[in-house]
Amino acid sequence: MSDELTAIISEIRCDIQSIQDDVNICRETHFNSRANALDFIDLHIIDRINALLPDAPDAELQKLKQGAEKAKHRLEEIDTHLFKRLWEQIRRGGYTEESFKAMIRKYLGEYLSPPNKVGYDTLDLFINGLLFHRHLPEATIAREPEMVFYQQTPARIILELAERARLMPDDVFFDIGSGLGQVPILVNLLTGAKTIGVEYEPAYYSYATACASRLNLTDVTFINTLAQKGDYADGSVFFMYTPFEGTMMQQMLEVLKKESLKRTIRIFTYGPCSPIIARQRWLRCVNGPAEDTYILYEFKSRDGNTPTIAPISGTN
Repeated sequence: MSDELTAIISEIRCDIQSIQDDVNICRETHFNSRANALDFIDLHIIDRINALLPDAPDAELQKLKQGAEKAKHRLEEIDTHLFKRLWEQIRRGGYTEESFKAMIRKYLGEYLSPPNKVGYDTLDLFINGLLFHRHLPEATIAREPEMVFYQQTPARIILELAERARLMPDDVFFDIGSGLGQVPILVNLLTGAKTIGVEYEPAYYSYATACASRLNLTDVTFINTLAQKGDYADGSVFFMYTPFEGTMMQQMLEVLKKESLKRTIRIFTYGPCSPIIARQRWLRCVNGPAEDTYILYEFKSRDGNTPTIAPISGTN
C-alpha cells in the first residue's frame, strides 16, 4: 500500500470515528447537525472510497465503506423514528398552527429566509421527511408544450407565504399546479386554512391525495384537472410557482381575472412567472417591482379593474 493511500485511509478512518463519537448528533433535536453529517458521509467518505476502489481494491477500504454505511444507517434510523412520531402527532390533530411552527423551530431553529437564496436546504429535508411517506411517483402523461416541468417549491418560501398571507378562517387557498401537494399541506398546517391543490398529472394528484389522507388533513383537498378548467369560485388566495407559460398562462390569468371582478383576490408568485404577472394592469404588486425570480411576491386585484389583460409574450 502506498504512503498516499495509507494517509487517505487514516483520514477517512478518523472522519468515521469522529461521527461515531459525536453524542450530540444522535439527539433528535439536532436535525441540522445530523443532516450535515449524512451529507458529509455521502460526499466525502463513501464517494471518496468508491473513487479509490477501482484503482486500489484494498480490503481496508472495503471495511471502511461498511463502517461508513453503518454510521449512515444509524443516523437515518434516528430521523425515521423522529418523523414517524411527528407524523402520528399530526394525524391525531396534536398541533395547533402555532405549536406546529414551534415544532419546526425546535428542530431547525429560528428560520429566516435569506433574500435571493437559491436552491434547497435542511428545512426541505425536514419537511420532505415529515410529509412524504413513500418514493416519489413518475409522471404518467406527457406535459402540454407550455407546461413547466415539476419542481418543488422551496420550503422556506412556503413558510414565508404562510406568514405573509395572513389567511383568515373564511379564506380558501388554491395552489395552481400543486405537484405532490407540499404547498397545500404545509399551508394548512401553518395557518389552519382550507387549501386546495390543482394538478394535471394523475400520479402527482394521487400521491398528494394519499399524503393528505395519511396525515388526516380534512381541510386539504386536490383536484385532478387542467388548471384553466378549475372551479375557483371559493378562492380568495392563490399561489403559482410558474406552472406554465405563454398562452396557458394567459388563459389562467383570464380565469383569475373573472374571479377578481366578483371579489378582491390575492395571488402569490415565485419564479419566472412573477415578472409576467406584474405586467397585468388588473393586479398591483404589494412588495416591489416583481423583477426577481427568487423572491416571493404578493399581488392584489385592483378595485374597479378593467377587463383588459396585457398580452404575454413568454417567460422571462
